[in-house]
Amino acid sequence: MILLSCVVSASNAILRYGLDVSNNWPLELQWYLFAAAVMLGASYTLKRNEHVRVDLIYSQLSDRGRIWVDIFGLVLFLMPACLLFTWLSWTTLFYPSWLVTEHSLNAGGLPRYPIKLIVPFGFFMLSLQGLSEIIKRVGMLQGKYVLPADDLHYEKPWQ
Repeated sequence: MILLSCVVSASNAILRYGLDVSNNWPLELQWYLFAAAVMLGASYTLKRNEHVRVDLIYSQLSDRGRIWVDIFGLVLFLMPACLLFTWLSWTTLFYPSWLVTEHSLNAGGLPRYPIKLIVPFGFFMLSLQGLSEIIKRVGMLQGKYVLPADDLHYEKPWQ
């Protein structure tokens, strides 16, 4: 989606500045593609254990300690936030937009309701991945599941 967004952006710039042809839909399509990449990439980032952490004590902990910190963060922060944002974005963002088949107010703009569906869907997918991570971490504590070494590896950021 990022590559496609770059292609759309470059094509739009060539048309606008090279051929003096202008339209709003390519610009909106760029925004939609970038939004989709962010919302749909969050669950994949969590799966790969590449999300951002605040490194206060995490890098100093043993693997078992990291598992407990992960479970604590997933259960008390990620899951409630994702479920709340899924519900709120469905009820206040997507559903009202879908009911009126909302479109951009710009001339030649795109429909808005399809991209607004990406927000609750992205949070829903993130919550499913969070649940998967909780199950894996509990299995690790019980000795029933062994993650590959990279899944608990924490690389301290360069400072």
